[in-house]
Amino acid sequence: MIVTRDALETSLAAVRAGAHDPRVGILGPGTVAWRIGGDLGLFLGGGRAALLQLAHPMVAYAIDQHSRTRDDVVGRFRRTFRHVFAMLFGELDEALAAARRVHTIHMRIHGTLPTAVGGYAAGTPYHANDVGALRWVHATLVDTALLVRERLDGPVSLTVKDRYVVELNRFAMLFGIPEALLPDGYLAHASYMSDMLAGDRIAVAPCAREMARFLIGRGGATKQPVLGRITEAITHALLPAHLATQFELRGAPVATQVGLAAFATMYRRLPRVVTVLPAHSAARRRLAGHAPSRLAAWTERRLFGLAHRATGT
Repeated sequence: MIVTRDALETSLAAVRAGAHDPRVGILGPGTVAWRIGGDLGLFLGGGRAALLQLAHPMVAYAIDQHSRTRDDVVGRFRRTFRHVFAMLFGELDEALAAARRVHTIHMRIHGTLPTAVGGYAAGTPYHANDVGALRWVHATLVDTALLVRERLDGPVSLTVKDRYVVELNRFAMLFGIPEALLPDGYLAHASYMSDMLAGDRIAVAPCAREMARFLIGRGGATKQPVLGRITEAITHALLPAHLATQFELRGAPVATQVGLAAFATMYRRLPRVVTVLPAHSAARRRLAGHAPSRLAAWTERRLFGLAHRATGT
């Protein structure tokens, strides 16, 4: 099923009706979503989330055949995250406008799978506004955020996980994903992820494997950058094992686990001003009537620059 513009507007109207204060947007400072998803540590799972998404053949071929990521990796990351940050941390009208822009872009992205992959036959049509593909992409973001949070801070209670999953349903609705398909708590989310990973709808296509090599700096003639090797090892450790194998990732399990544990210990000791996500900081400053932070702007530039350093482009 494809999310039409009318279906999107119906979903956005529901989001607007449920918003308590347009200034804080779809979530706000009192939500678990801002607390869990508001700091830089989540980028530790960036490779995992990206490869989980690429493991959906429709997503992989849509990106392969329509994206300019290889030519402008930093620009691609910047545009993507600015849309996402506007939805999560912007005022309500800003979030809805970003949702409409993304939907319009997605309407131009469609085609057919050139080869059979997993449970999909060659010639199967794909569309960037396909509900099933959108639902999977959203679920990978939720799943990865919770996984990384536990890696950094230790176990997260089921109550907090439930609140996070339900709050992020508002984000999913900005893409037109029907409420009937959204989980009512963490266990429903986990069940969906388990079913998808165990079935034949998630399978690594040749183009997905090639893009994964590019993202970790193994896609060209130059030597893989150090940050690319680190990203590959972390992604290997965080991905489901069968997908790490399908993507042909090289891991270093013992060294990675030791490194992740050491990083988590160090990260927990850093002051909040250093670890806060720039978009989160900007939103809180906006609500307090303050101008954007120069430190946040500097951090954002460095953050997007990491994509360049990991891929070696």
